[in-house]
Amino acid sequence: MPQTPATLYEGFLPGQHVIEAYGAGGFRFADMSHRGSILALPEGVRAWAPVAPAEITPASLADLFAGDPGTVELLMIGMGAAPFPLPEATRMALRENNIRFDFMATGSAVSTYNILLGERRRVAGAFLATL
Repeated sequence: MPQTPATLYEGFLPGQHVIEAYGAGGFRFADMSHRGSILALPEGVRAWAPVAPAEITPASLADLFAGDPGTVELLMIGMGAAPFPLPEATRMALRENNIRFDFMATGSAVSTYNILLGERRRVAGAFLATL
């Protein structure tokens, strides 16, 4: 049986990808689908554990902070069905790493991420899955 990128990388797909669709608890990108939240970084898209806005913490964004400084200038954060305040510790960690951020409902965040990616901006996305 041939291995797909999902089985080769266990929840990680290398490269930046447009998010083709979202909803029903997951996302579609690179002709694949993933159920659950995702973290879309310049080095790849990975499964992401948070399911609620309060779970978006510096620890949950460790993969973002581990990247080379300056690789990401803006993080689009999809908070689920509606915007919710980002925890202060997370705001501070993003500022300390010189990463600007914007948080909004996941649908709006995905749309903005796709536009910025198309403009070749240094963007990443942290998207909570919505039903």
